[in-house]
Amino acid sequence: DEVEKFEFVPGQFITLDLPIHEQPNKRWRSYSIASAPDHTNVVELIIVLMDGGLGTNYLFHEAIEGTSFPVRGPQGHFVLPDPITTDLFMICTGTGIAPFRSMLQHIYHNNIPHKEIFLIYGTRKCQDALYLNEMLDLKQKLPGFHYFPTFSREEQVAEGLCIGYVHGVYQQLLQEPKDNPQFFLCGWKDMITDARQKIQALGIGKDAIHFELYG
Repeated sequence: DEVEKFEFVPGQFITLDLPIHEQPNKRWRSYSIASAPDHTNVVELIIVLMDGGLGTNYLFHEAIEGTSFPVRGPQGHFVLPDPITTDLFMICTGTGIAPFRSMLQHIYHNNIPHKEIFLIYGTRKCQDALYLNEMLDLKQKLPGFHYFPTFSREEQVAEGLCIGYVHGVYQQLLQEPKDNPQFFLCGWKDMITDARQKIQALGIGKDAIHFELYG
């Protein structure tokens, strides 16, 4: 209530203080902001209902429109380089698309100069894909933006979609020379660990790999 304008940088996250436990550190739940800053004081979050999850069960089953609770942030340094002078690889799975959706919408709506951008998004089934149509549309409107939605549990997909895992996609793309690429990884620990190892095995230095870990 004390903030007149909630300003944030695409890629940052906020922490919700939910009334689910007496100890403060067991009440906090952090989520990347999925919307771009537009001076409306509205942010969009991607929240998945987890079995037995105190935080998500409260948000899904107890909180209603108008419910208020403290919010900390914005926080985090998982943000776009300024200026963008190299190719960018955005690699994510599941809800890890949140910060990249914010970044891409920010680039598009503000006509921010950029090089090639590769969004490689992995999930199990087509029906699970977040912002699929929006990203396919952005692929047509944002010059230099390449979108690779990748599904690990599908046997057949429409043209423009991929079958498999995110690792195979960027490994294939990197067979061709890129402009000193920077890598941004977002998702669960196992995916990020595998990606960091595989990217470095391709000769990419640690300094070019940035990540936001979920869970």
